[in-house]
Amino acid sequence: MSAKIPRNFRLLEELEKGEKGLGAEACSYGLTDGDDITMSEWNGTILGPPHSVHENRIYSLKLHCGPNYPDAPPIVQFLSKVNLPCVSQVDGKVDPSKLACLAQWRRDYNMETVLLEIRREMATGSNRKLPQPPEGTTY
Repeated sequence: MSAKIPRNFRLLEELEKGEKGLGAEACSYGLTDGDDITMSEWNGTILGPPHSVHENRIYSLKLHCGPNYPDAPPIVQFLSKVNLPCVSQVDGKVDPSKLACLAQWRRDYNMETVLLEIRREMATGSNRKLPQPPEGTTY
């Protein structure tokens, strides 16, 4: 059994990766407030996947890493309006039961895992052609 990395060390690793752009080019993430010593509130961005109604769109999200993160998944909410089955049309919150990586959360998942999974959802056959709200609209 390997050692369990403390929450803040894990979040510092994610912050460094997000700020240096070491992750996937299709998404980015960082702290909402650089002075947030709890490292709880994060911004995320997803570039819409090509060959879909999402192509050339930039989606903004907020992520909340509670005190039990990374043992518990972050709370994810779109700021940009999007039409996806896993996203509430009322407030933009991602329903954890409708996104595989949140429903079957593992400690080794991270915020990038979540953002990339959402992007993959955008590109699936049934979601790639869903009518979308006008670009630039927000919740």
